[in-house]
Amino acid sequence: MRTVLIAAAVSLIFALFGTPIFIRFLVKRRYGQFVRDDGPTSHHVKRGTPTMGGAVIILATLTGYTVAHAVTLDGPTMSGVLVLYLMTGLGLVGFLDDFIKISRQRSLGLTAGGKLAGQSFVSVTFAVLTLQFPDNGFRTPGTTAISFIRDTAVDLAFAGPVIGLILYIAWTYIIIAGASNGVNLTDGLDGLATGASVMVFGGYVMIGIWQSNQSCQLATGAGPQCYEVRDPRDLAVVAACVMGACFGFLWWNASPAKIFMGDTGSLALGGGLAGLAITTRTELLLVPLAGLFIMITLSVIIQVGSFKLTGRRVFRMAPLQHHFELVGWGEVTIVIRFWIIAGLFVALGLGVFYAEWVVGI
Repeated sequence: MRTVLIAAAVSLIFALFGTPIFIRFLVKRRYGQFVRDDGPTSHHVKRGTPTMGGAVIILATLTGYTVAHAVTLDGPTMSGVLVLYLMTGLGLVGFLDDFIKISRQRSLGLTAGGKLAGQSFVSVTFAVLTLQFPDNGFRTPGTTAISFIRDTAVDLAFAGPVIGLILYIAWTYIIIAGASNGVNLTDGLDGLATGASVMVFGGYVMIGIWQSNQSCQLATGAGPQCYEVRDPRDLAVVAACVMGACFGFLWWNASPAKIFMGDTGSLALGGGLAGLAITTRTELLLVPLAGLFIMITLSVIIQVGSFKLTGRRVFRMAPLQHHFELVGWGEVTIVIRFWIIAGLFVALGLGVFYAEWVVGI
């Protein structure tokens, strides 16, 4: 628990005091946000606001993780390092996308092929590496079994290890792409994605601590409902780092935002969520925990599908938060109400997680 607290505190302080320094750096070089002309007119005033703030979240997370382990003399684990690799790798892809946009002042950053190649490389290498590095109990950071609260009986290696690896890579890519795109689509209003991310990562702090206390590797935790997770405590440390970094960044990202996270932050945060879901063996539990991100993603799918099939739009504009802007809701009102929805989804996910342990569902 001490490592978790130090990690969260260091990340929060780094982001809180590092963000204004980064803002001044970006303003000096005129690295401002490009705003699409077809978006809500209220967003045009945001043109020129510094972006790529996700770089601060990533650096704060890495700093918090490193300092916490250095202070407690508790070495890092492969599970934690792999989640940080996924988060940082996707953040780098987003950074390149953001940099091209602001340097050329256009809405198109990396080409679709370039962005897909970068995301695929990071995702595939992460997937392959999670099946390596067994501990003394032969537990690896990931598993070919599809998980909900823990591993289920559905194993992707049912047809052998080669087919299992291919299916696992595909399954992992779906989770990563879904999570990163979900956060990316939610990042449209000041503080919306950052505040929602704080809650979900906070949920994973609690899950990691609970799994650590009820780990099958501990005599006190071993039992019929113990958790076969390789490094649950360190995964709680990683989640605490990202949560603290988001808290510090939110101070400057809240309306009116002094800086945006950009694709650098949204892809990184989505990668962090996906990585934690995979390594804590709670892949399907990510659906309720990240319910707000999924709800917003579905609004885009419904909008596009309806327009292609019927020529009519379900919402005035997608993603969903922009629909409510055009309905007449104020930006702050939308953000706060969506935060409430995000909190309810996280509470639902944690309730399901705890109920499974109590009654063994």
